[in-house]
Amino acid sequence: MSKKIFNEYVTDLTESLSKLDFNVVNKVIEIFSNKIKNGNYIFLIGNGGSSATPSHSAGDFSKELGAKCICLTDNTPSVTAWSNDTSYSNIFKGQLSTFLSENDLVVGYSGSGNSENVLLAMEFAQKNGATTIGVTGNYNDKGPGKISKFSDTLVFFETTSMERIEDLQLIFNHMIKESLKIKND
Repeated sequence: MSKKIFNEYVTDLTESLSKLDFNVVNKVIEIFSNKIKNGNYIFLIGNGGSSATPSHSAGDFSKELGAKCICLTDNTPSVTAWSNDTSYSNIFKGQLSTFLSENDLVVGYSGSGNSENVLLAMEFAQKNGATTIGVTGNYNDKGPGKISKFSDTLVFFETTSMERIEDLQLIFNHMIKESLKIKND
């Protein structure tokens, strides 16, 4: 790796993280705290790299925080059944139609903010009384995308790099988890 690429990557990552709205971070911490305290389910959804972070974080949130947290990309038979029998755009909405209850939390991760399956699930969640959080970036300089329309709270990273958006999604989740661990001690 060249030093130039390294420096550009680190600079973009740290600048994007430093621009994250602290008030939004605190709001997300409060939402998670209340959902965990009230025994609500937390559903995490995303595609590609933005599905790996929810998978990782569902394990962290359930093990370390006692959250009823499920990553809907981890149920491969359900994902492929919804995809095969209806369409790929229904893989999360279909699962939520079975599991979602009013006052649950759905967190949608989308680097572009325009993943149709995430958007349909977020819209479904809002219509059924769940709280929604969108986590996205400024991919290709196009702003947060349509996910902002279906997010009660939007976490937006100021970077046009998909790689940095995916990095920041995991960093953000770790910040939430660490804050909740301290808050609950």
